[in-house]
Amino acid sequence: MIEIGSVKLPDFPLILAPMEDISDPPFRALCKMYGVDLMFTEFVSSEGLIRDAEKSAKKLDIFETERPVGVQVFGHNIDSMLRAVERIERVEPEIIDINYGCPVKKVVSKGAGAGILRDLDKMQKMTEAVVKHTHLPVTVKTRLGWDDNSIVINEVAERLQDIGIKAISIHGRTRKQMYTGTANWHKIAEVKRNPRIHIPVFANGDIKTPQDAKRIRDEFGLDGAMIGRAAIGNPWIFKQIKHYLATGEILETPKIPERLNMVKKHLELAIKWKGERLGILETRPHYANYFKGIPNFKQFRIRLVTEDNLKEIHSILEEIKNFYQSYR
Repeated sequence: MIEIGSVKLPDFPLILAPMEDISDPPFRALCKMYGVDLMFTEFVSSEGLIRDAEKSAKKLDIFETERPVGVQVFGHNIDSMLRAVERIERVEPEIIDINYGCPVKKVVSKGAGAGILRDLDKMQKMTEAVVKHTHLPVTVKTRLGWDDNSIVINEVAERLQDIGIKAISIHGRTRKQMYTGTANWHKIAEVKRNPRIHIPVFANGDIKTPQDAKRIRDEFGLDGAMIGRAAIGNPWIFKQIKHYLATGEILETPKIPERLNMVKKHLELAIKWKGERLGILETRPHYANYFKGIPNFKQFRIRLVTEDNLKEIHSILEEIKNFYQSYR
């Protein structure tokens, strides 16, 4: 069993990574249906929270069926981070996660996200302040370092463990790599093998298949798999991984009827969360991912992403069902 504060997770938990405009409540609910063990919200700006910006505040929506859930927060100002933590505590998540890994320029340029990897003293100071300011367990998600010449992840893990974080998730790339190249699981494993490290070490980056997850566990000895991009339009990956780890068998990719049911459920949950207009708009980017690899789908995708009428969307989904009735 893996323990993060009062949160008890199974051995080798599967974790949904925080993803901007993806890991919202509707998508988290679908991942929960397929067996994910722990999820994180989209990352939320500390500055946005303390100003009570609507977009930031909405990211704190958590539903009981999703738990355990962590809220991920980022920022560059320690005082703002502490005030944001107070705001986060009101929604009673199980975990507060600090984002030290986002490589996006507008975040990094302010010294937040992966930008703080160039100032480990500030990273330590900010983390310690957050740990001391909340009763919730604090975890961190970060990267290997700023670039190949500054792989600092071992030092980061030691420093942050020593001031009280309860787990660390490591994306196996540097900030300079962004999302290019290959995630270096060996560097993550080095942290786990460090005799000074006793907190859980979760791997993130390029975990795309059940076989990848098995390697993370058995070959690299890591404590869990945090899955991001591979889950987009594919929430059943968590079920597939668990089945493979338990039996060695690969579950088939869902057929069209199951994919359609997933789209309908996603749309229903999005509308319930944000109302019909926004629910329809925010489901649009997911259609292509749910039907990835299906031949001749472009004609339907174009219609789905331009249709505003809910009844017509359901009509298009019915057309898809009939069109692909014999598809295998």
